[in-house]
Amino acid sequence: MFDFTIDELISVCIARQVVDGELLAQGINTPLVMAGFILAKCTHAPNVKFTSAIGQSLVQEWSPLGVGRVEDMWLSKAQMHFGFVAGSADLLPTYELKEFFRPAQVDAVGNFNNVAFGSDYLRPRMRLPGTGGIPDVTTFSTKIHLYVPRHSRVTFVETPDYVSGMGHVPHRKRGAGVKYLITDLGQFDWLNGRMRLTHVHPRISVEQIQKKMGFQLEIATDLSETIPPSADELHLLRETIDPLGVRKLETLGGSARKELLTQILAAENAL
Repeated sequence: MFDFTIDELISVCIARQVVDGELLAQGINTPLVMAGFILAKCTHAPNVKFTSAIGQSLVQEWSPLGVGRVEDMWLSKAQMHFGFVAGSADLLPTYELKEFFRPAQVDAVGNFNNVAFGSDYLRPRMRLPGTGGIPDVTTFSTKIHLYVPRHSRVTFVETPDYVSGMGHVPHRKRGAGVKYLITDLGQFDWLNGRMRLTHVHPRISVEQIQKKMGFQLEIATDLSETIPPSADELHLLRETIDPLGVRKLETLGGSARKELLTQILAAENAL
């Protein structure tokens, strides 16, 4: 019996990647990741701290996920604040933060794109959110992780239109390339510098995953099934960490996403 949703499975898998005592980078508008980080802190990693892009701050405590009042929730708990330049130039290189990025495109060696779709940079088919500090961080970090809520051939491509995140490229002097990826279909690593399927989610086959790849996928010899969330993990996610279901926004599109967003804002009394 499967009594969990895919957003819960993704957040739980993210939590399982966290090691106690780590410094975790919280991005902007990444509720699946933040739910996973908080879940890790509530279970096996009580000593983690968050560096938050929301307010550019260092945070020890946490608040339940929100939308309309999320800045206040996090800023009110900040231990210190720092500017973007100081964070990128001093904090990130010194403390080796663990961070999950959501790529628009990613290739077999882990190069990824958050710039635009289309070869004409001045007139792209779609302008994406932008690189932020990704080009800086991925040149030196050994803790780059990715997540893709909706696995498709649009995301997994032979050649990205642009490269904003550095993968496992020859002659790199620092960093380690992407370490791990979680999608709604499975889990992956880059053990030999090329994307490799390590776990399939329950009810998902290798064939289903390969059909949604733009390149040939390597398969681990010890391929196994993702361990489902436990009852305790689900209870924490649903009742304590994210009772409004903010994490689900990343897995929905169109009218379903709009409807949930409206419900969340109403529950927060933020409309």
